[in-house]
Parts: sequence; C-alpha cells; structure tokens
Amino acid sequence: MSRILAAVIISVLFFTACRPDTYIPKPRGYYRVDFPEHAYKNFDSAGFPYSFEYPVYGKITQDSADKNPFWINVDFPTLGGRIYLSYKQITPATPLSKLLEDSYELSYYHDKKADYINTPAFHNKNNVSGVLYDVGGNAASAYQFFATDSSKNFLRGALYFNVTPNADSLRPINEFLRKDIDHMLQTLKFK
Repeated sequence: MSRILAAVIISVLFFTACRPDTYIPKPRGYYRVDFPEHAYKNFDSAGFPYSFEYPVYGKITQDSADKNPFWINVDFPTLGGRIYLSYKQITPATPLSKLLEDSYELSYYHDKKADYINTPAFHNKNNVSGVLYDVGGNAASAYQFFATDSSKNFLRGALYFNVTPNADSLRPINEFLRKDIDHMLQTLKFK
C-alpha cells in the first residue's frame, strides 16, 4: 500500500513539475535621469547682436560648422543635448520672407518621422516674436524655433541629442529642456 501511495505521489509530482514555463517578458526600462534645478545666467557677449538667459548647467560653445561668429551652441553635457543657434541679419539679399521660408522647411523636414508638429507663436517683452515648433514622435529634433524683431535680426534654434531618436526615452529630458527653451526665448533681446 505504501508503494502504491509513493508511486501516485511521485507520478503527480512528475506531471505537475513538467509543465512548460510561461514566458513573461520584462517591461522595457530606461535610464534614470537626475535633473538639476532650473537656474539661469546671462549670455551677453561683447559684439554679439543678441543676448538671452540660459541654464547654468548649459555651456556656450562656438559653432564650428560655419564661419559665422554669431552662430553658437548651448551644450548640455550631463543630458547629452545641444541647442544650435544660428543668427542672420535681415538684408535685401536675405529678406525676412526667405529666412522664414528656410526655417519652415528645416522644421518640416522632420515631418517624415514626426507624429505631429505644433507651431505656437510667442512674443516677449523685448519686442521679439517667433514660432516654437513642437515636433512629436521619433523625429531627430523635438524643438525648433525662430525669433525675430522683423526688421534687422533673425535667430533660429534647434535642439538635438547625440542618440538615436526615441520619443519615449527622451520625453523626460525634452520636457525638462522645454522650460529652458521657453525661458531663453522670453529673455531674448536683440541689440
């Protein structure tokens, strides 16, 4: 009797233990990013036709891609991002309409990968106005903008990261830097 009972117990254990494992995938995870406090300092370099406030955790560097001395970058080394700023003077050879068209084309080039592009306009107390292109989805640049005084000065900017675009993983950083871009645009002043 004890042999039969032992055989039944062993056979029950054998059949219940041989079930195939059910694969449960782990949820996708991203690196945690610790953000600094929003604080700003003034960029007002001698000879530059514009000034603005930028984040203290940003670093101003000269843009090496062009010989224009007023083209600079705001680098965010801890976040892996960079805002490219390109300045042009409005002249008869480069009228405002041409600069606006170029800015539109450069921003809507990302339409191929973008889920949407919102274009809220802004106007600051220094009589500077423009458009901030909010590009959604896996586009290479989440934010692009232009700012002008409509008579002499035109500044274009674009935020890029040194990684493959992934809207989900970059969303927290993009949202964090959006506040800084808004602050830069609200304090932008042409001389």
